Amino acid sequence: MAATPSARPTFAQGDPVWADLITTDLPRAREFYGSVLGWTFQEPRESFGGYVNALKDGELVAGLMPKEPEMADFPDTWSVYFSSDDVSASVEAVVAAGGQVHMPPTELTGLGSMAMVADSGDAVFGLWESGTHKGFGALRVPGTPYWFELATRDFPAAQEFYPRALGMSLFPMSDTPEFRYFTVGEGRDATAGLMDASAFLPEGVPSSWQVYWGVDDADAACTTAVSLGGAVLQEAEDTPFGRIASLTDPFGAPFKVAQGIPGQEG
Repeated sequence: MAATPSARPTFAQGDPVWADLITTDLPRAREFYGSVLGWTFQEPRESFGGYVNALKDGELVAGLMPKEPEMADFPDTWSVYFSSDDVSASVEAVVAAGGQVHMPPTELTGLGSMAMVADSGDAVFGLWESGTHKGFGALRVPGTPYWFELATRDFPAAQEFYPRALGMSLFPMSDTPEFRYFTVGEGRDATAGLMDASAFLPEGVPSSWQVYWGVDDADAACTTAVSLGGAVLQEAEDTPFGRIASLTDPFGAPFKVAQGIPGQEG
């Protein structure tokens, strides 16, 4: 989790490039994340189902989308998208590596092309081939993505899947039965992590990609989140990678916050 701050990121094949939230209540989600992470928002685009882009200091950092009626039984969730040079080819590679297609390649009128897929352990993620929408405008400063992490029940399968499907290069940070964690890229060039969560994921909780959001004060972020109807799953604690807490928004979508981004004050 050795993240280097970047004001104007660029993305190669397999890099995390975007994240968005499907939410039960878009106005309340805007209030919540605006207060917790300091976001402002563009106006919804009705041609894209009311999709809203979130900004931090004028840079695109995330998307929020209201649930369609037919999705009422699905939990609110954040999705992570990975950069693809060719979405159709990436979808074929996902299937060849043992994954599944949830939404086939779809072009979004010049913005880019996307697909939704799942890995061989059923963790869902997106693919994004950029057009005019280039992805995150900033990373690893407060209010922007700090880190991306797969918590998987089947670590050996994930180790095999992601290099085959997305061309990721994996490096061991820890490889013991007690804690198995590989990074995508090495050292300060790492962009994400794969964690063996088989020993501690609660029953019924699937493997999933998670987003860590940078904050100035993790404890204050937890207090604000609770005051707005969110919940703290794990209180803020100091780690070698910053002061980190696990939360949910008012509708149960899980996310993490991290204070003390490497290279930043705090």
